[in-house]
Amino acid sequence: MSLGSKVVLGVSTVASLATVVGVHVQQQRLRERLREGVARDIERQSRKQENIRLLEEQIILTKQLEAERDKMLMAKGSQQTST
Repeated sequence: MSLGSKVVLGVSTVASLATVVGVHVQQQRLRERLREGVARDIERQSRKQENIRLLEEQIILTKQLEAERDKMLMAKGSQQTST
């Protein structure tokens, strides 16, 4: 083999190896990003469920408060009409 063909073979081998390693690293990064995306989605879903639970609690508390207020207003109104 001539020196020129050895150089071309060496350069093409190094380029091929660099390409394979580059693709491998890129695939690993992509897999990591996909896993992180799944973890973020799960976290978002749990936060959403927690927010829905808190909203439902607030709705119940608001209804209780309004019922108590209505009772107080009715009691106050009946006291004023009986006096």
